[in-house]
Amino acid sequence: MSIVVTGAAGFIGSNLVKALNERGFNDIIAVDDLSEGDKFRNLVDCNISNYLDKQDFLALLLEGEFEGEISAILHEGACSDTMNHDGKFMMDNNYQYTLALLDYCQSEEIPFLYASSAAVYGGGTVFRESREFEGPLNVYGYSKFLFDQVLRQRMTEGLTAQVVGFRYFNVYGPHEQHKGRMASVAFHNFNQYREAGKVKLFGGWDGWGDGMQSRDFVSIEDVVKVTMHFLDHPEQSGIFNLGSGRAQPFNDVAVATVNACRRHQGLPGLSLSELVEQGILEYIEFPDALKGKYQSFTEADISHLREAGYNEPMLSVEQGVDRYVDFLMTK
Repeated sequence: MSIVVTGAAGFIGSNLVKALNERGFNDIIAVDDLSEGDKFRNLVDCNISNYLDKQDFLALLLEGEFEGEISAILHEGACSDTMNHDGKFMMDNNYQYTLALLDYCQSEEIPFLYASSAAVYGGGTVFRESREFEGPLNVYGYSKFLFDQVLRQRMTEGLTAQVVGFRYFNVYGPHEQHKGRMASVAFHNFNQYREAGKVKLFGGWDGWGDGMQSRDFVSIEDVVKVTMHFLDHPEQSGIFNLGSGRAQPFNDVAVATVNACRRHQGLPGLSLSELVEQGILEYIEFPDALKGKYQSFTEADISHLREAGYNEPMLSVEQGVDRYVDFLMTK
């Protein structure tokens, strides 16, 4: 029996393939869109049994090509560009495709674990998996929000197999280099420091000080562990926040990134004020294009995740970024 990983050449997908390999499982059907060919690099150190384009896979799936051959689908394939305003593309790619996979998994009675997003909360200040706290600010967030509503309805009607949605907060870690401007702040901070010897962050806006906008930054290591937990517990279904459970300012990411780089240079770490004084950390004007469409604060309420039995501690920015920089230094 094969496990399907969609978005397998992407950031989270490739890390899940690697985690399955580390468990000794190599019968993996990798599904993705390699129009952006360089993403193949994320699968070079992974073992898979087959690769299919995302459209070819869905067509074959619905034709019954894989009947009785799939044990689970981990659906990470989606357009995650929050600045993409093509609503038709976003709904086809993120909503309709996901709905087709859900229907298949329910008819075949196999687990379906999929990527939702913290973007469903929009500009809210409470990040709990409940309808009254949800209000996406862009069509990307809406595509995720709408599918989550479908799952809630299906759960009231009764599921035939496990379905789990993960509301990812700000994930960072290895294999995100292909994401361009949508890559994590830690990735951009690392490259800025290596190329120019300095890091740039947004200045203050909307009541927040310079670099003090705060997000729930979660390491890909924790994302993988949580996913494996649910794969091991097919009796559990629902929508779960997947974050660290703590908000930290962008300043913390910059300090952690620069100091991890300095460690590799044999230099001592510096405080935030020292980085600013020495011109290593600079603040730029907050972009007009993001005003009214930007989450200045996110912090996952992970009590629902804890209630589901996941008790492992989550890495802090300082811990996770330090390990991430060690990885980036090897590339």
